[in-house]
Amino acid sequence: MKLCIVTHTLKKGDGQGRVNYEVAQEAIRRGHQLTLVASEIAPELQDVVTWIPIQVENYPTEFIRNLIFAQKSAHWLNQHRANFDLIKVNGAITKVAADVNAVHFVHSSWLRSPVHISRIRRDLYGFYQWLYTAFNARWEKQAFQKAKVVVAVSEKVAQELVNIGVPRSQIRVIVNGVDLQEFTPGVGDRQKLGLPTDVNLALFAGDIRTPRKNLDTVLHALVKVPDLHLAVVGNPEGSPFPELAASLGLNERVHFMGYRRDIPEIMRSADLFVFPSRYEACTLVLLEALSSGLPVITATATGGAELVTPECGIVLSNSDDTEALANAMLSLTSDSTRLQQMGQAARIVAEQYSWTTMAQTYMDLFEELIHHEEHSSHPDLSPSSRSITLPFGTASTN
Repeated sequence: MKLCIVTHTLKKGDGQGRVNYEVAQEAIRRGHQLTLVASEIAPELQDVVTWIPIQVENYPTEFIRNLIFAQKSAHWLNQHRANFDLIKVNGAITKVAADVNAVHFVHSSWLRSPVHISRIRRDLYGFYQWLYTAFNARWEKQAFQKAKVVVAVSEKVAQELVNIGVPRSQIRVIVNGVDLQEFTPGVGDRQKLGLPTDVNLALFAGDIRTPRKNLDTVLHALVKVPDLHLAVVGNPEGSPFPELAASLGLNERVHFMGYRRDIPEIMRSADLFVFPSRYEACTLVLLEALSSGLPVITATATGGAELVTPECGIVLSNSDDTEALANAMLSLTSDSTRLQQMGQAARIVAEQYSWTTMAQTYMDLFEELIHHEEHSSHPDLSPSSRSITLPFGTASTN
C-alpha cells in the first residue's frame, strides 16, 4: 500500500502526534510505502519514510500556521494524489479530501460549550479563540463529508459527529492508545515528589488556567472529604485555583505541583484519579490513569468516560454536581479493599487499549478500504474529485 499521512507532527509526547507516530510505525512494520506530509516528525522516522516537510513555524499565530499548512500541503497533494492508495488526515487540516479522517476534536461542539474561552474571556484573546473555533467548525464539516470513513477517538466524539450530520454508518470508533510499560501500577516515592505520606491521595492533571477541566468543583467537593489530599499537576501561572484552594481552607491538603513530565511516577504515588472535566473530546490522561492502576472518577462530558466501568471507577452524570463528586470520593477512600480491587480492574481495562492495538486497528481499516477499492467497479481516485474548499485549521483546539 502507498499510504500518505497528513498531520502537523508525528512524535511521542504529543497527543495527536503520538497517534500518528504509532500508526506510521505499524505501517512500516507491515512493509507499506509511507509518505508523511508534516511540519515535524520524530528523528527515527526520517530515514525510513518519505517526508514532505511543511514549514510554518515562523508564522505568528496558530490560526495562520494552520492556514499556511493547509495551503502548502494541498498544493503538494494535488500534484501527487494519484501516487497514493490512501490518504489519512486529521480534521480540516488540508484542502485535499481524504479517504480516512481521524477526528480528535469537534469544533462545532466546543463552540457551543458553556466553558468555551470566548464565553469566559471577553477580550481580544477571547475573540481570537471564537474566530479560530468558528472557522474550524465550518471547514471540518466539509472535510468530514468528503471522507470515506471518519474515525472518532471516543463514543462522545462519534455522537458529536452524528449531531453535525455525519452518517453513523460512516463512523468508526478507534480509541487512542496508552503506553502500558510507561504507565504501570507500582509504588511511587511520595517523599521524593514532595507529597505527604500515609494519607489518601487523589490526583488531578490538566490545564488549570481555565475552568474547562473543572478543578473548581473538585476543590469544593474536597472540602466535604476531610481525610483526602489532592495533588494537582498543571501550570499554575495565571490560574485562579491556588487562591480558591486557600479561600476554602485547603492549603494543607492541596498540593500544586506545577507542569510536570514525570506523570507516570506521580500516578504511581496516587490512590485515585479525579477528572470530571466539563468538556473533553478524548483525553489521554484518563487512559494513563487506568493503565497506572488508578480508580477513576470522571463525568459523562469527558470523552473516554465510556471506558470507565463500575468495576474500575465512577462516572458522574453532571460535572458540576459537587455533592455527587464528594460522595464518590468518600465512597472510594473509605474502603481500602474496594479501592485496591478497582485499581486492578482499571489496569485490565487499559490493557485493551495499547498503542500497538490502536495502530493495528487503524492499519486493518486502511487495508480493508484498499481491498474494497481494488474490487470496486467504480474506483474514484482522481485528484479533481477530492478537492474541497480551503480549511482554516485542524481537528485539535489550540
